[in-house]
Formats: sequence, C-alpha cells, structure tokens
Amino acid sequence: MPDSPARFIQINDAARETNPWTNNEWLCRPDLVEAEKLLLVRANMAPMHCHPFHCHPHREEIIYVVHGRAEQWVGDECRILSAGEMAHIPPGVVHATYNPHQEPLVFLAILSPAKLPDELAAVQDPQDVSDQAPWATLRQGRPECQTLA
Repeated sequence: MPDSPARFIQINDAARETNPWTNNEWLCRPDLVEAEKLLLVRANMAPMHCHPFHCHPHREEIIYVVHGRAEQWVGDECRILSAGEMAHIPPGVVHATYNPHQEPLVFLAILSPAKLPDELAAVQDPQDVSDQAPWATLRQGRPECQTLA
C-alpha cells in the first residue's frame, strides 16, 4: 500500500476472508483505508446458510441486499428483504440474517464505528445468542440453516 491513505479499493484490493457465516470481501476497514468510523463488507451467503442471532454491543449496522433475498431479523421482527432493501440495527440489538432460498444472497454490511476505544474493543463482537431464549426458538417451523463452521 502506498504511503498516503488509500482512497479507492478496487476488487483486487479487497481483503477476502471466510468466517462461519459468509465469504467476505472487505472494502472498508482501518487496515485498507484510513477509516475510523465505517466498516464495509460485501458478504456472500450460500443458499440455506445463515448468520444466526447475534449482536454487536457497540456498533450500529446496516444490512443492504445486493442480490437474492434475505430473511432478516431485527429483534423479534422479521422481513424478507430483496435487492435494494435494507435493515438498520442499532448497537446491542439482536439480529440475524438467513438465506432459506435456493439462490445465493449477496449483501453489504456497513458497521460503525470502525475503531472502538480499547475498553470497548475488548468486548466480544459479534456476540452469538442463538442458543438463548427467545432466539433459540424464534424460527421454529422455518427451514434450518447451515453455517460454514
């Protein structure tokens, strides 16, 4: 990377990673650009996969669907989001993204802030609550999901 901060991230510059839920292409985070307030990842979720109920204690998030359909939960509310639609998740609010459909799901996750003070950065993020009530039974009767783990 050049001495000056990056202002553009082209597809070959994206930081790629696989986590238990999605294959990710990081486009904005502090190690790529001089970002302190924004994180941006393009997440690719296979059919019948999910990111089960979890929360980000100190970050707010926007989920913006690029391709496919998401069964998006914010708290105990659920909507099917299609391309061009989004959900806003305040800090600490439990949420989940499921893809119970036959087509892949591609979405942007935008989180803020990118950098947290040390005492907040020490808190696990994301925090999985999918085995706790009421989250463990909220989707009863719906298709089960898989993770990459």
